[in-house]
Amino acid sequence: MHCVALCSFLWLCHHLYYTQAVPIRKVQDDTKTLTKTIITRINDISHMYSISAKQRVTGLDFIPGLHPFQSLSDMDQTLAIYQQILSNLSSRNMVQISNDLENLRDLLHLLGSLKSCPFDEADGLSSLGNLEGVMEASLYSTEVVTLTRLQKSLYGMLQQLDLIHGC
Repeated sequence: MHCVALCSFLWLCHHLYYTQAVPIRKVQDDTKTLTKTIITRINDISHMYSISAKQRVTGLDFIPGLHPFQSLSDMDQTLAIYQQILSNLSSRNMVQISNDLENLRDLLHLLGSLKSCPFDEADGLSSLGNLEGVMEASLYSTEVVTLTRLQKSLYGMLQQLDLIHGC
């Protein structure tokens, strides 16, 4: 009877010893792939280029601009703001991109947990204030500016993912 228990224990230890955790590199590669997928989805939206990048649109200061990311948590907070804005836009394309952003944020959290990085709560969401009023006044402009800035932020993330080694 003791021999059976000992053999079962040794068999379990053997499997636990050879079971590997998800490598950080794999999660980082998946994060990059999903980021590129979102960029491609934004490129596929044909009306994105009908507003000049040099044209100024007032009242959309709540949409994050391009800034260097200092940490995975910083990336997550920026994506949380974009996700909330996109979830308030009614287009089917926005729903897909918003879902992709949620999955990307999950990958960032997994990457952070593999690196033992603490994640702050996404506090930028409260600054969005009267989002519905702004969107009602200029829905098309909000969509175009949001997608343009999101795309630039995603390109910045791609560059920063390899440079952020710690938290």
